[in-house]
Amino acid sequence: MAKLARQRYGCLQPWVEDPTAYGFANFTNTKMKSCEDQVITMLRDLLQKRLEYATHKNNGEEFHSTEQNAYLVADAESYYRAMYSSRADSWSLRDSHMFETLQRLLKHKPPSSKAIVWAHNSHIGDARYTSMGRQRDELNIGQLCRENLGRENVALIGCGTHTGTVTAAHNWDEDAEVMKVRPSRPDSWEYLAHQTGIPSFYLELRQGLVDPHVRQEIHKASPRLERFIGVIYRPATERMSHYSAADLANQLDGYIWFDESKGVRPLEMTQPRTPLGTDETYPFGL
Repeated sequence: MAKLARQRYGCLQPWVEDPTAYGFANFTNTKMKSCEDQVITMLRDLLQKRLEYATHKNNGEEFHSTEQNAYLVADAESYYRAMYSSRADSWSLRDSHMFETLQRLLKHKPPSSKAIVWAHNSHIGDARYTSMGRQRDELNIGQLCRENLGRENVALIGCGTHTGTVTAAHNWDEDAEVMKVRPSRPDSWEYLAHQTGIPSFYLELRQGLVDPHVRQEIHKASPRLERFIGVIYRPATERMSHYSAADLANQLDGYIWFDESKGVRPLEMTQPRTPLGTDETYPFGL
């Protein structure tokens, strides 16, 4: 099976260093044959042998990892092909992959297991209550969790700040740096939180747990701009690049506030003593 995988994934080998180039070539060259058939066939063959591999002594965890990587390669191939045709399609493919991965991880664990997913607000907050979903027809993992797992079984917790620093890059594939965060706009949820004068707090938003008067006031103020800073931060075009209208009380189940934030820093900066092996997510190494 490993030899067959290397053969089929070999179609992607020329694009390993820059998988976005694969998507661009596929979009601009109508005669180019995609690698979709090979990676889907590999995934299908692997799943057909699921019972055999998963029940083999000491192979359960190993097969689970192999299965995850096969799904990842198939989804990544679709994602890079969609990048240049539709922003909504590529975004939704990415978040659907996140949710399907979560589902497989939960299924692999005991029924009573729970999971914590750490992601940016744009992925966590229910997209149906932001301009992402209402205007751009995008979905995200928060929305998918509510729809498939039940709203009562999910807690979507967002995070916001007025100013401070953030560790991010100016553009994709650039090094991260600690940047100053511009003060929040007066027409944003962040500015309302800043006006409380409280350095940090947690705001409960779930019905039955939140003060009804607080929830009512939030509804009156909705929709209002919310700032989304991810791995990219572009202060010069902040309004266009990072703000989106949001109905906070329905988008999130809770909101963590830091009036002044500090950019995250790596716990360790040293080079490993031994070389890292081949990425588990070969051939793309995502």
